[in-house]
Amino acid sequence: MPPSKSDIESIVKTARKASPWRRRLVWLVLLVVAFGGGWTWWSSASRQQSPVYVTETVSRTDIVVQVTATGTVQPTGQVEISSELSGTVRSVEADFNDQVKKGQILARLDTDKLEANVELGRASLTASQARLAEATATLNETRDNYDRAVMLEQKKVTTLEGLLKAKAAHDRAKAAVKSAEADIRVSEANLRINEANLAKACICSSIDGVVLDRTIEVGQIVASSLQAPVLFTLAADLTKMELRVDIDEADIGMVKVGHEASFSVEAYQGRSFPAVISQLRFAPKTVDGVVTYEAILSIDNADMLLRPGMTATADIKVAEVQDTLAISNAALRFSPPVTAENGGGSGLLGVIFRPPTRQASTVAQASTDGSRDIWLLKNGQAVAVSVMPGESDGSKTAISGGGLSEGDLVITDQTTP
Repeated sequence: MPPSKSDIESIVKTARKASPWRRRLVWLVLLVVAFGGGWTWWSSASRQQSPVYVTETVSRTDIVVQVTATGTVQPTGQVEISSELSGTVRSVEADFNDQVKKGQILARLDTDKLEANVELGRASLTASQARLAEATATLNETRDNYDRAVMLEQKKVTTLEGLLKAKAAHDRAKAAVKSAEADIRVSEANLRINEANLAKACICSSIDGVVLDRTIEVGQIVASSLQAPVLFTLAADLTKMELRVDIDEADIGMVKVGHEASFSVEAYQGRSFPAVISQLRFAPKTVDGVVTYEAILSIDNADMLLRPGMTATADIKVAEVQDTLAISNAALRFSPPVTAENGGGSGLLGVIFRPPTRQASTVAQASTDGSRDIWLLKNGQAVAVSVMPGESDGSKTAISGGGLSEGDLVITDQTTP
């Protein structure tokens, strides 16, 4: 350590009392002591300021780029069965989880009124047919009268007035026949409507599938005057399902139809299920200012583990680079601090023994062509190398160029002892 002020004053007083040659010797000793103490202090300060680099080894690995999204598992085909008619539920013939076939009866409404309407329609049709037969007979009669009146008028046996009356009666008979034929078509249409309503009282399955939900019970009144109520919800095939996820607008450009994915659900911790993107929808979804796009992932659910409505987190593989040189992203962000002298000390000794200090570093910047500088540790010194970053999985980045080789030490951080 440097001599204290009292030590120096004692040496000076001794030098004044001594002979000249002894005074010179004392001053020489004083200078040597001062220089030695200053050198010791400067060396210690310099060692404290010397950086200690944190490094990692450049290695070869596989880089897999993934996009993460969340969504729900849904059936590939889901149908809601409603009723067009209002009425009282007479019977329910399908329950939750039942396997049903297309056309199978799920429930029936009370049909007394509907059957009565059908009988009324049939009776109306029969009456219309009878009126047509009567009108046809009248037409035949008036045709004969008109033909006879024409013949008699040609022989000048009857008057022209009689001929005109016969013709008018014949025309009225033809109109009556057409009216009766129209009444028959109206009656037939009404009968078909009543028969259709009677058929709709039987609520049947429109697809082959399984019953996911039902909302009716026997004796319940179904009112469909304003909006058709949903009575059953059917899923087409639970062995083939789909995962609907929302992909952020920043990631949608990387995702393509056909990309493979894997997802997990809370019900099966630690298990991953495979999937493939089958559709990317163009319609945006905006929630709280965040824009997303829906992607449909096809799922094979042959083991029936997945159920509709399960929340899933999917990792979509959008790029993969195999056996490439890779470094951690921390190495791309590292830049060594700039060395600068501080302003401590004054005079000759202050200038000589002033220790170096280091300013804070800044994040490394990319050049116009996309290349970046990383720093390697060679012979204890940081050496800059320009590399071209490639694909990144969020923690490591594939690199090329710069003459890098496997085993090089790349600097990720530094500390001061």
